[in-house]
Amino acid sequence: MSTHDLTSVKNFQYSESEKIFSEAKDFLPINGTDYVELYVGNAKQAAHYYKTAFGFQDLAYAGLETGIRDKTSYVLQQGKIRLVLTTPFEPESEISKHLTKHGDGVKVIALWVNDAYDAFEQTVSRGAVPYIQPETIEDKDGTIRRSGIHTYGDTVHIFIERKNYHGVFLPGYEKLETEYKPISTGLKYIDHMVGNVELGNMNKWANFYGSVMGFANLVTFDDKDISTDYTALMSKVMSNGNGYIKFPINEPAAGKKKSQIEEYLDFHRGPGCQHIAVATDDIVFTISEMRKRGVEFLYVPGTYYDSVLDRVGIIEEDLNELKKWGIMVDRDEEGYLLQIFTKPVEDRPTLFFEIIQRKGAKSFGKGNFQALFESIEAEQARRGTL
Repeated sequence: MSTHDLTSVKNFQYSESEKIFSEAKDFLPINGTDYVELYVGNAKQAAHYYKTAFGFQDLAYAGLETGIRDKTSYVLQQGKIRLVLTTPFEPESEISKHLTKHGDGVKVIALWVNDAYDAFEQTVSRGAVPYIQPETIEDKDGTIRRSGIHTYGDTVHIFIERKNYHGVFLPGYEKLETEYKPISTGLKYIDHMVGNVELGNMNKWANFYGSVMGFANLVTFDDKDISTDYTALMSKVMSNGNGYIKFPINEPAAGKKKSQIEEYLDFHRGPGCQHIAVATDDIVFTISEMRKRGVEFLYVPGTYYDSVLDRVGIIEEDLNELKKWGIMVDRDEEGYLLQIFTKPVEDRPTLFFEIIQRKGAKSFGKGNFQALFESIEAEQARRGTL
């Protein structure tokens, strides 16, 4: 366990038998995901990739031209999703060290709150380790209040309070407009974000979200739910009170070979955000567009579709169209969902994206786990990491 992980749980004792809240306690109201910041090796090129392949649009920029001397950040937006792509200039900076250790990936999961100062006090008083002390930043467009805490690995949450700000993004950023404006692929909002942690730490971080942030355990998957002949994992899905923020926490389980979680932990050099699930209202359009633009997705065996309707029942979509694009289907008591997973979006087999369309379903595709894991294992075998 890293020093960061040890310090991130000060003043709070975790145990395997300790129960998290049976329902979310909204002492920390969260309005949604404000932005996700990725540290990347070349922000300009990364921005071009996410615009071209995923259909994001320019929103804001901070860098040398705006008076920032140590880094550059591009902010992209699609629907309610904001991505911040940041590259450092100083080789000894925190950002550079993060990149050297982890490669390109998620650093900040920023949460939109009504009161960033109170969010800090509420979480730190319950055991969170501070990342940013409460502060107010301002420019001609108003003020932003923010604060931040550490979570698993080197990942952090920043609380953002926007009610007195009318600028494009944050103070220090300028509106960015370029001539290159690829059309949207139909992505709407972040559905959930998955964290991978070491063996034995899932309950610790589930309890952290329950007791420190007031989340509830929405669903638990064990190695009987998520396993193949070779690998397995366990997962607890934590949700805030209004359901806008959902954080599944995964850990590896015993298997004959190395699981996808162990592969991630090896290449990421510790815990971190494994994937970002983004929602669409028309997954066939979204995936057809993304495939045309070069996004690679996990392969779903054609035999998957031979019996899928026996399991999920009647759906509105044409099954042949779903099979053409490799889109999977699952059903729960509330309805059904359609989902598909990209391959890793960088050279390290770490961060990837899930595209999901919910047709009433509130679950996470348990019925697809077998096919999904077999597909992931095939990719691991190609990489020689299974």
